[in-house]
Order: sequence, then structure tokens, then C-alpha cells
Amino acid sequence: MRKIKLTKDAVDGLLDNLLKRSPNNYGQYTDAVNEIVETVKKDGDAAVFEYTKKFDGADITPENFIVSDAEIEEAYAVVSADVLEVIRKAIVNIRTYHEKQKQYSWFDSQPNGTILGQKVTPLTRVGVYVPGGKAAYPSSVLMNILPAKVAGVEQIVMVTPPGKDGKVNPGTLVAAKEAGADVVYKVGGAQAIAALAFGTESIPKVDKIVGPGNIFVALAKKAVYGYVSIDSIAGPSEILVIADETANPRYVAADLLSQAEHDELASAILVTTSESLADQVSEEVDAFVKKLSRRTILEKSLENYGYILIAEDLNGAVDIANAIASEHLEIVTKNPFEVMTQIKNAGAIFLGEYSSEPLGDYFAGPNHVLPTNGTAKFFSPLSVDDFIKKSSIIYYSRQALEPVKDEIIKFAESESLTAHANSIRVRFEK
Repeated sequence: MRKIKLTKDAVDGLLDNLLKRSPNNYGQYTDAVNEIVETVKKDGDAAVFEYTKKFDGADITPENFIVSDAEIEEAYAVVSADVLEVIRKAIVNIRTYHEKQKQYSWFDSQPNGTILGQKVTPLTRVGVYVPGGKAAYPSSVLMNILPAKVAGVEQIVMVTPPGKDGKVNPGTLVAAKEAGADVVYKVGGAQAIAALAFGTESIPKVDKIVGPGNIFVALAKKAVYGYVSIDSIAGPSEILVIADETANPRYVAADLLSQAEHDELASAILVTTSESLADQVSEEVDAFVKKLSRRTILEKSLENYGYILIAEDLNGAVDIANAIASEHLEIVTKNPFEVMTQIKNAGAIFLGEYSSEPLGDYFAGPNHVLPTNGTAKFFSPLSVDDFIKKSSIIYYSRQALEPVKDEIIKFAESESLTAHANSIRVRFEK
């Protein structure tokens, strides 16, 4: 891995390079995505079936569009008992964590006759996008469905692309059943996002779309935002590790590669105060890459977006971590909890040498759907909050309104909104 000493110029160049990975920089696909979205909006199921044949090579019809109970039973027969057991244990952890995020309606009444409050209501229908083909991630099924279930969403509609044989990945189906998806449709890509956003003869229109996908999915979510809500426009995966001389270089190298293997655009960055550790981690990375199955992807990812940054001190390491605002941040230092208090921007923070990033991906409980490409500066992980909406509650009695009526009228008239003022005034006409 390339080693760079932290300077202002080095930081600026690094940030510019990382931002090239943003979906906002893939405008060459926008026209194609918009055409798909508009065609599905106009032609419904017919367009969905045509695009599924074109892009996935599968013959989907009204008869086999929805995953059947028989297909789900077949999936259970294929998935091993060991994997099923792990899925069920992960579900317990994920559900337990997200139950702590639940918000409740509240009301505050005062002696003067006012009642103010907030009514919390779950979304009615949510669409969950799940990648298919080679990128089949049952863990993402759990992470997207379970917080919606905890929030109390009435219907969860899942979409995922089929293989050429018209079937869905067995692990994906088992995870969907265990997590509580209400219905699964065999459709992927931009056409699936459009179908969820506008509805078709078969797929009901949803209130919000969540879930990861390729650049076409990301751009389609961007295109339909406003017709429905979305979780985010996710970019490629990324990890940043802050480490000092106490860190185990073998562990750090393994953790960097755990994200670099996702795809060629994934980013893996070590920020360390120790040049010795930097050298050791680089050697360990080279050794691991030679024997890992996704070697080609790892090499390309590290070549494009892999860095070892050498900081003068931990304060400098924290500054660059906050500037990058990484999706996953590991802190492997002598006092990781102390360093954590200085972190302002990160999707998920992993503390200590035994809290490796895959722990969060699969099992610990916090959501692994995280902000990418620096958006951790203003976005949060997927949570129960994403599946609820809040309504303000306002009640005033006549006795409560009378003492403040003149102030409200004055405020409205200062904005030249005389009908607003009149709405208050008429209630006290004699």
C-alpha cells in the first residue's frame, strides 16, 4: 500500500480522489436511468418484465413474479442449518439493538389550557431493495427489514433481481422470511426502484425505499426522491483505521482488506502515528492479498483508493478521520475510548482490536447500512427513525388563546398575511 506523510496538500489530494467515487459523479448513466424510470412509470408491469429479460435474462410473468411459498420452502432446504442458526442469532441482536431506538408519542398539558405534543406514526408501506446475482447479502436483508418491523411498518415489500433461471438466491429468501418481509418480487435494477416509487399493476406504491444497490439503483433512487422518501444514495464501501504503535499489524491489515474486497471502488485507509506499524501493515496486506479469493478486486481497490497515512500525533490522525468521515471507523490505540470522544464524523465506530468491522456487518446488532463518501458529516446509520414520521399536536382553549391573540395578529400583519391575522381575530369578535 502507498504510504503518505500527512500534509495539507496530501490531505486535499486524498479527499479529491475519494470524492470521485460518489454516485453524484456518474452522470453518464443518468439519461439511461431516467428513461427506465419513466418507462416503468408509464407501462408498469410490462416494462418491468421487459427490463428483467433484458438485464437479468429471466422470463418473468404475472404468474411467477411473486416469490411463492414453495420457493421459500425450497430455499430453506438449500440453506444449511448452521447458517440458519447464525441468521436467527443475528436477528435477536439486531432487533434488540433497534428496539432501544423506538420513539413514542408525547403530550405536555399546561394549567392555562394548552396541550402540545408529538404523535409518532410508523410508515404504512416500505420497499426494501436487495441486490442479487453474485452480490447476494442476506445480512443486508436483516439490516433493512428489522428496523422497519420494530418501527411498526404495516407492509414490507422486498424486491430483488432473479437469476437467469427465474429464481432468487436461497440465502436472501430465508433471511427475508426470518426477518418478516410480507412479499418478495423478482425484479432488480432501476426498474425495481421505479416500480416501488410509482406502483405497477402488481407492485404497490411504497412510502419509502431503502437498501443498497449498484450505480443504476443509486441513481434511480435519486430520480424518484420526492415521489417517495429514500434512505440515502449510497456510494462504495470504505474503512478507516486509526492505529498507534500498540496495534497488531496483522489484525489491522485483515480489517482493511475486509472492506477492500467489496469492489474496485472500495476504500481502505490506515492512519497511524507509527512508521514501523505502517511498514508492517503494508507487508501483511501484501501477504494476505496473495492468498485471498478476491485478489483481483483487492489489488485494484488498493491501487486506486488504498492509503497508509502517517500522522505526527493522534490529534492529526483524528483530524483527517473527521475530514474523511468514513463509513466504518476502527480505533485501535492504547486508549480507544478516549480517542472516540474526539470523533465527530463516522458511520460506525469500532473500538479495540477485537471489534473488527465484520462484527458490525453481521452480528453485533447496530445497523450496517451506513453513510458513505463523507456523508457521515450529516447522515446517520439506518435506524428505526427512518421508518416513522412525526406529527405535531397543538391544542389551545379559548382561555389559553386570548392572552396571546394580539401578538399573533401583530406577527401575521408584519408579514402582510392579513388572512392569517383574521383567522385569529374572528374568534374574539363581539
